[in-house]
Amino acid sequence: MNKLTKISVLVATCLCVGYFSGIVTKESIATWYIHLEKPFFNPPNWIFAPVWSSLYIMMAVAAGLVWDRLDSNKEVVKKALIVFAVQLALNALWSFLFFGLKNPLLALIEIVVLWLMIYETYNQFTKINKIAGYLFLPYLAWVSFAMILNASIWWLNK
Repeated sequence: MNKLTKISVLVATCLCVGYFSGIVTKESIATWYIHLEKPFFNPPNWIFAPVWSSLYIMMAVAAGLVWDRLDSNKEVVKKALIVFAVQLALNALWSFLFFGLKNPLLALIEIVVLWLMIYETYNQFTKINKIAGYLFLPYLAWVSFAMILNASIWWLNK
């Protein structure tokens, strides 16, 4: 498989994760989330879809660049891709916990673990391909903001 095919497979995978996370989120936005007390810095709802779509594409390109190095350092690349898969699963889990279960506290605990896994993915990817690591920095920044937002929503609604 060539590099472009690997990246395409991962873009499709990440966007599917985002799509299914969106399904869990969509109903709760109109029925539950709208009634929560939110901090002054809460962004408008319309911003989340384009931001997440961009982030999923960047993380997929990063993972594709790493996957493309599988022949040069098999064990290191495999480890990095496993960490990537774990953080992607945790990403999807957060939407289920926050919007599906309507549990901001549990989601807050989980997003801390997610942040740590994103940071570890960044570290692993940077060792293999610097550009792949750099592509994770906007994701790390957004999840840092999301963690603060999650904590604020929990605090305001406890």
